[in-house]
Amino acid sequence: MSTDTDQQTARTRELTLTAKESVSGQFLRYLVVGGIAFVLDFGVLVVLTDALGVWYLTSAAVSFCCGLATNYLLSITWVFTVRSVSSQKAEFAIFSIIGIVGLGWNELFMYLGTDVAGLDYRVSKLITVAIVLVWNFGMRKLLLFSGPRK
Repeated sequence: MSTDTDQQTARTRELTLTAKESVSGQFLRYLVVGGIAFVLDFGVLVVLTDALGVWYLTSAAVSFCCGLATNYLLSITWVFTVRSVSSQKAEFAIFSIIGIVGLGWNELFMYLGTDVAGLDYRVSKLITVAIVLVWNFGMRKLLLFSGPRK
């Protein structure tokens, strides 16, 4: 009986500490994670486009997926401590769907910046990454990492 009480107390303490964790703290950690994922994303983009001659939108899609996988692994281990979805498969599926929508934003803004506005594809990427970062954090926080659904 004492074990049940101890477990409940530990769980309550964990939830209390987690509830006190600020969204701004999570966003700052997400910026670090996003920075790491961006370095990989941008590096793959440049290597594929400049060194291998792959079309920049194809390179952008491949590099975005590399960044997505990195972001997921770092997000679940360091950024978000509370999960809304109990199944890791479902969580990754939702995380990926949000990422795929982010990829759509990525491709759209890369195209608009590069082909419509005439910017270098690397400049377009820098602008695009800021927009997609806000989308990804907001949706992931809201749908996946805001705590158990009631």
